[in-house]
Amino acid sequence: KMLEFFNTVTENFGNVIHGLKASHLTDLVIQRSKRMILDTLGVGLLGTSTEVFHKVIQYSKIYRSDASSTVWGHSDFRLPPLYAAFVNGVAVHSMDFDDTWHPATHPSGAVLPALLALSEVLPQKQKFSGLDLLLAFNVGIEVQGRLMRFSNEASNVPKRFHPPAVVGTIGSAAATAKLLALDQFKCKAALAVAASYAGAPMANAATQTKPLHIGNAARHGLEAACLASLSLQGNKQILDMESGLGAFYTDYTPQFLPTLQSYSWLLDQQDVAIKRFPAHLGTHWVADAVSSLRKHLVESDDSVPISRIKRIVVKVPDVRYVNRPFPNSEHEARHSFQFAACTALLDGSISVQSFSDQNISRPELKELLSKTKLEHPADNKPSFENLYCEVNVTLQDGKVFSERCDTFYGHWRKPLSTEDLKKKFHSNASSVLSVEATEGIIETVDNLEKIEDCFVLSAFLKGTQSTKVLSKMCLP
Repeated sequence: KMLEFFNTVTENFGNVIHGLKASHLTDLVIQRSKRMILDTLGVGLLGTSTEVFHKVIQYSKIYRSDASSTVWGHSDFRLPPLYAAFVNGVAVHSMDFDDTWHPATHPSGAVLPALLALSEVLPQKQKFSGLDLLLAFNVGIEVQGRLMRFSNEASNVPKRFHPPAVVGTIGSAAATAKLLALDQFKCKAALAVAASYAGAPMANAATQTKPLHIGNAARHGLEAACLASLSLQGNKQILDMESGLGAFYTDYTPQFLPTLQSYSWLLDQQDVAIKRFPAHLGTHWVADAVSSLRKHLVESDDSVPISRIKRIVVKVPDVRYVNRPFPNSEHEARHSFQFAACTALLDGSISVQSFSDQNISRPELKELLSKTKLEHPADNKPSFENLYCEVNVTLQDGKVFSERCDTFYGHWRKPLSTEDLKKKFHSNASSVLSVEATEGIIETVDNLEKIEDCFVLSAFLKGTQSTKVLSKMCLP
C-alpha cells in the first residue's frame, strides 16, 4: 500500500511543489515570468475601471476581517485576503487583456493576485522576498502547464469549460501552498481540495461572468491551500483518477513531473502570448492580417472606402463562441472575429477604446459587419499553436485583396519587445496610479529577484507615493 501511495502522480506533484527551490529557476524563466507579472499587474490595474470589477467590489465589501490585503488601485479600503485575491483576479481578466498560453489557458491572473494577497497577511517575521514571489509564481504557472498537457483535447481552443477555472484553481493552490511552505503531504492535499472548487462552462464567455472565472481561481486556490495547511484531507489520488481531474477531459493521461535533480520548466521551453489589445487571442491573428490588407485600400485621408467594398471573407478556425456577426456589448465585441476584422479595417488598429459603446454602435462599422462572413478551412485548426487567419476583401469592381497572418506580434513565437511591453504597462497602470507609483512597479518588477520585502509591490499597487517605500527595496 505504501509503495502504491508513493507512486501516484498526485504524490509526485506534492513532492515536487514542496521540493522546488529558487536555485531551480533559470535566467530565462525569471525573465519571462517577470514580463508576465508586469503585464498582469498592468491589465489588472486597468481592469479596476470596468463595470464588472465595481460589481464584485460592491459584493466583497460585505466581508470584514482583521487580516486584510490591498485592492489594486485603491488606497481607501482593503479586503480580506480571499476577497482581495478574488476582486484583483476579476480585474485582471475583466477586459480579456491578460496573457494566454498553449495549451489554452490564462495562467498569470489565477496565481499572482492570490500570492500578493497572501503575502500581506503572513506573520511579520515571515518576510516575503521577490525571489519567494518568483518561485511561488512559477510553481503555479508550471502546475497549470503540466496539467494542460495531460490531454490532447486541451491543445485546442476550449469548447466545454474555461481552462483557468480548472487548472488555474489548482495552479493557485500550488503557488500559495509553496508560499506557505507546506510539506509535501499538505501540498498534495491542497491540490485535492482545489479540484473540488474547479470548473466553469464556456457558455458564459462574452459576458460579465467570464472574468469571475479568474477571480474564483485565485480565491479558491488560496482557500484550498489555507484549508490544507489546517490538515483538511482530500482524495490522495486526485490527479490520477478519471473521477478526479480526469472528469474535465475525455482523453486524460496523467504523467509524472521531471525529477528535482534536473528539473526543466515549461516556461523555459515556451513563452506566453501577451496581448496588444483587450480581446480573445484568436482575434489578434485577424487584426494583424487586416492591418496588412488595409494598406491596399486606404485613400489619401487614411480612410477606407466602405461603399466600394462588396464582401469581406475572414478565414479562421471554427470557434463558435468567437463567431459573433453583430456584437452588442463590449464583452461580445471582445469575442468576435467579425468585430476585430471590421474595426481593424476602419481604424487601422484595435485598442482599449475600440470596445466603447460609441465605437461598437458606429453605423459605418455595422455596414462593414453586414458585408462580412466567416469561413472555416479544414486545415485551419482551432489551436493557438497552429491557427492562421486569411482575409479577403472583394471590391464592387471585382478586385480582390488578400492577406494572411500565421503569427501575430505578441504571440510566443513573436514576443513583444521589452519596450512595447513596458509601454503597454505604462498606458494601463497610469490610468489608475500616479506616475511615481507606475514607475515604481516597473523598477520593482525589473529587480524582483533582488527585492528583500514584497510589501513594496503592494504599496505601489494601492497608489502609495512615498519615497519611504522605495527605501524598502534592496537593490545593489
